[in-house]
Amino acid sequence: MSVIQDMADKLADDVLAAEIELGDDRFYEKVAQVLAAASPTFQEAYITSIRVRLAERRGRAFLERALAAKRGLISEAEAGDDTPIDLAGFGH
Repeated sequence: MSVIQDMADKLADDVLAAEIELGDDRFYEKVAQVLAAASPTFQEAYITSIRVRLAERRGRAFLERALAAKRGLISEAEAGDDTPIDLAGFGH
């Protein structure tokens, strides 16, 4: 990983942790605006790090709900319908 990506990853971790304390689940967007003015390259690395972390959270939550429903710990209705869309042929 490059120095820029390492720095962006650390900032993304810190910002997402701070969002809980700040009570602002979109704080990362405010940080991104500050970064855009200083370094668009760094901002892009930061946004990528944020997106990956948020996607992992969403995927993990889906997995946990699906397993809980399968194990009878929650109802199918509580598990929700986050059926993944077939993204075959698309990036990421």
